Amino acid sequence: MKSFRKELIVNTPTRRAFINITREVERALTESGIQEGLALINPMHITASVFINDDERGLLSDYERWLEKIAPHAPIEQYRHNDTGEDNADAHIKRQVMGREVVVAVTKGRLDFGTWEQIFYGEFDGMRPKRILIKIIGE
Repeated sequence: MKSFRKELIVNTPTRRAFINITREVERALTESGIQEGLALINPMHITASVFINDDERGLLSDYERWLEKIAPHAPIEQYRHNDTGEDNADAHIKRQVMGREVVVAVTKGRLDFGTWEQIFYGEFDGMRPKRILIKIIGE
């Protein structure tokens, strides 16, 4: 069995963003040479998420509004985490809701997706460099 590891670096110009990273993961898979196995993709930060869904503008906008209703950024005083001087408690909660990582089957050298599935990076406390791990194992 082989393993392959690659990191993507993202630096969003805004506090929150959704970025389709499917093509970058596909390039990493091609680079790995692995034909059958699993690909794990996760952000290496506790205020970001990786998830799978449809790449549809309305849906991504719905996520933004829904997450802000669940865990609004302001007022920052509403969160005990922010008593430490941070202002990102909402980002931690949004990450918990959206999930940490995804695992995708690799079949015949391709990501084995269902219809419309794409991989997204969700940023909830951006404007600085962050890493995304791609780990592929198989043969």
